[in-house]
Amino acid sequence: MSNHTFRYQYTHETAPIKVDLPCDKNAGHGDHWAILTDNISHDVPNWLQQMLETATLPQGLSAQNSSSNNKLLLASNDPCHIKQILSIKDGKPEAFINAFPAINSPYGVSCQIERVIRCDTTGDAILCLKTADGSLIYAFDQLYAVNRHHYRTPKKYFVNFGAWAYQITPSRQDESILVEDEQAIRHHRAFHDIVADHQGKIPDNIDELIRNWQPKDAKADEPLQPVEINLGHMCAYLYGETFGQEDEAWCQGQVLGKSSTTFFGKAITLFDVVILREPDADPFVVRIATPSCATTDSIQVHDYIQANIWLQAAIYGENQNPSPANT
Repeated sequence: MSNHTFRYQYTHETAPIKVDLPCDKNAGHGDHWAILTDNISHDVPNWLQQMLETATLPQGLSAQNSSSNNKLLLASNDPCHIKQILSIKDGKPEAFINAFPAINSPYGVSCQIERVIRCDTTGDAILCLKTADGSLIYAFDQLYAVNRHHYRTPKKYFVNFGAWAYQITPSRQDESILVEDEQAIRHHRAFHDIVADHQGKIPDNIDELIRNWQPKDAKADEPLQPVEINLGHMCAYLYGETFGQEDEAWCQGQVLGKSSTTFFGKAITLFDVVILREPDADPFVVRIATPSCATTDSIQVHDYIQANIWLQAAIYGENQNPSPANT
């Protein structure tokens, strides 16, 4: 018998904290449908009927996709589509529960589920997610109906993020701040010089290099010139402050990609936008959908935009990579 000692890393996993959202605090999806139509009472029932002709059963974390806690989730593979929740009895659909417009997004980051804000009556849930760098993200859970019994923490999940935009505009280029503090100026200039010297990458000893940095274009005894920072070129994400509406967010970021699709005959523009970009962290990229108009036509790749969005999350089993810490 071998004398080698094998050590296994084990992390105790539990269900994340669940916070109940009372029915009177649940905003529902009226405002979300209003992004797409001015005639909700007429258009939405027609769309729900049409989607049944091509509906699929999306798989979440479970290998088998059918129902969870007597709820059936229907969707489609279209970039912009409807997800519909039905109650079932004896394996058959019994009644309509809820429906909402959804985005299929290829972009995501690894997150830990901190807590779940849920409304069991409607099958709605908002996930509070923490990224590896500690950022908190709140997003509506597209797949809560099928994933609700499978979430564990502190397990890491790859989470796909999409959003519907209530409003999207180019960021304001006339907003800026003037940095005059000598230490702040030095840090800002040193950081940018060092990253430029390393082909856009942040070296591991960045702090040491910043301490030893000297300006190339000024004498040592001369004060550094103030730095003007354009706020229109910043990436930012602010989640909602109202309980039960944390998934309603404001963001600003750079457009990395632009494409188009349709939603029941309506022209939709898809923007792939990075809204958080921090050193030593994966960029937070969201696919944002919005009805096409003159404003969306004018926005191009590399432009910076501002948007009020309804942020959505989807956790699929096929996108998860097993981690040794979670086995």
